[in-house]
Amino acid sequence: MVIDLSRWREGEYTARIEEWMAMQKRMRIYELGSLPPFLLVFAGLIKPVNHRWNQHDLHPGPVSLLHWSGKGKPWARLDAGRPCPLDALWSPYDLLQTPFALDS
Repeated sequence: MVIDLSRWREGEYTARIEEWMAMQKRMRIYELGSLPPFLLVFAGLIKPVNHRWNQHDLHPGPVSLLHWSGKGKPWARLDAGRPCPLDALWSPYDLLQTPFALDS
């Protein structure tokens, strides 16, 4: 998600999202975690970005961001002992598993 912070503040988007979250707390109107309030607030205002900026699976070509959605996050799978082929992409960044040399 790319956000223009000036427009975010002008549109009072934090308060608008919080209103949907409060409604959700009262009457459970949606599923899927934090995404629905954003979609409700930004309906019609969302523009696509190049697929390399939000990939759920590997595509040919350069990757800028790999998005693990839902319960399929590699850190959760590794902790539970349920590996997946894409976990190798995460393992270099796993601070609990990878020894890092600190620069002096």
